[in-house]
Amino acid sequence: MRAAIVDKPGEIRVGEVPDPKPGDRQVVVKVGACGICGTDLHIADGHFPPTPYPIVPGHEFAGEIVELGADVPGGWKIGDRVAVDPSLFCGYCKPCRSGRGNLCENWNATGDTVDGAFAEYVAVPSANCYRMPDTMTWEQGALVEPVSCAVHGVRRIGVEAGERFLVVGAGTMGLIMQQLLQRAGAHVTVVDRNTSRLGRAMDLGAAAVAGDVKDLDDEKFDAAADCTGAAPAIEAAFDSLHRGGRLLVFGVAPAEARVALSPFRIYNDEITVVGSMAVMNSFGTALDLVADGAVDTAALLTDTLPLERYPDALALMRSGAGLKVQVIPGGESA
Repeated sequence: MRAAIVDKPGEIRVGEVPDPKPGDRQVVVKVGACGICGTDLHIADGHFPPTPYPIVPGHEFAGEIVELGADVPGGWKIGDRVAVDPSLFCGYCKPCRSGRGNLCENWNATGDTVDGAFAEYVAVPSANCYRMPDTMTWEQGALVEPVSCAVHGVRRIGVEAGERFLVVGAGTMGLIMQQLLQRAGAHVTVVDRNTSRLGRAMDLGAAAVAGDVKDLDDEKFDAAADCTGAAPAIEAAFDSLHRGGRLLVFGVAPAEARVALSPFRIYNDEITVVGSMAVMNSFGTALDLVADGAVDTAALLTDTLPLERYPDALALMRSGAGLKVQVIPGGESA
């Protein structure tokens, strides 16, 4: 089959790899759509430490089951349309046993540490498959994974109706976060230095937008979420908080990045700083939100490219010209 391959950091190609074979309790999915996110850029650049090379990336995907392995439970059959949670937890380490599989000591994920879905086909555990309604397109199905990350992030930071929330970053994740926070009753201000994205934030109901936190005239917020992974943005979000405020570090920063936060303010103002790592019991909720139209997917999906143009898709994502860039391995949507 054809697949995108990162042979090592900085070396990317599209070529032939063996067709995947399903193991016990696995299925093979014919990929309908697979989205690119910031983690894929980190993998391409060698800045995501868990990744081995070579690897077929791609962890935001949906498609059709075309082959069943042995002992597949749950009534799955060939032809079923599914969105797939890429999380691969061991199930026996202390975090897994305490219900925090996203912190698994043996953490893996399809497309991050094992071959993923920038390919014609991918083998995945049947337990990670979620049935899609016929009304959902492949592109919408591939958006379920990023929405599930945002669902977990909102659960981590918490939100009450009427709170004033700052979202830093108006890319795909920032705009999903904005929509979920607003759905919970927050008044959301969105900041992004790429001001071409701010119109979408306003269309989605932002209370205000700005090109930089410093343009907000020292306005203070009950809580803030950084969706960029950039150290200066995290610091600015922290500085924008009221006493008793909460900061969610949601964007993926390079492993070596560091931020300067006032420990006195954390102590004296009782500032809470929390992180949110990927997906945690949130995939089914996210699929329901997308299926019900609670997340405006049309505002997020800006570019689709065929598999052979995977390097171009990465470059487009890196440029910031669009929002969600997706690859369609079969060349057509459904």
